[in-house]
Amino acid sequence: MGRFRWQIILALALVVLSVMLYLLHYAIFVDPHHIFIYMLGDIAFIPIEVLLVTLVIHQVLSQREKRSRLEKMNMVIGAFFGEVGTRLLAYLSDFDPRLNEIKKDLVVRDDWSAQQFADVSRRLHKHDYQVEIQKVRLEDVHAFLKAKRDFLVRLLENPSLLEHESFTDLLRSVFHLTEELEKREGMTDLPGTDIEHLAVDLKRAYVLLVHEWLGYMRHLRYNYPYLFSLAMRTNPFDESASVLVG
Repeated sequence: MGRFRWQIILALALVVLSVMLYLLHYAIFVDPHHIFIYMLGDIAFIPIEVLLVTLVIHQVLSQREKRSRLEKMNMVIGAFFGEVGTRLLAYLSDFDPRLNEIKKDLVVRDDWSAQQFADVSRRLHKHDYQVEIQKVRLEDVHAFLKAKRDFLVRLLENPSLLEHESFTDLLRSVFHLTEELEKREGMTDLPGTDIEHLAVDLKRAYVLLVHEWLGYMRHLRYNYPYLFSLAMRTNPFDESASVLVG
């Protein structure tokens, strides 16, 4: 009750002020008929005012706030791919024996339409992703993710994650992979069952990386052409890509 005290006091003060002004009006003009006509008119407009405030203005402000939060979230996603995601994706995709089946779909161009992005996304969801863990140097993955651990922790603490479930899942999977590798004293002579467990963690991170990367490229394509240009020139799936503009 205490935290609403100031609101109750404010409401009472406004009511008292309104009564006093009406009394002042009556004292000056002595015209109750005029007072009640305008009072009734003001009361009659209250439902319309409530409609405008709650359904129209509130909706507009909510949509604007949501767009602002999503924009901040996409900045976080961009930081993730710039610092961790793109390099990890490029590394893991090298060990996908079926990469050639989807590689051409991941060479994003600046003339792609929304329908093309949607078509590619559907095809990617049908792809049988694989990571040949026997060829993966787990020591390199461990060293890379360990160096980025503090960065990943800061991203996980970002409240904007609540606005983007798929990216949250990706970040958790990468952080989980980091913890799995950190808990082991070495990456050699691991039992077969443990290797299989790590293969599942690698594949999970790889699959989520591919899907989130495509979504981020779509965002850049329609909102930030200059960032999209750099992303195309550093596309890990495009062998002809070069950061140099030529």
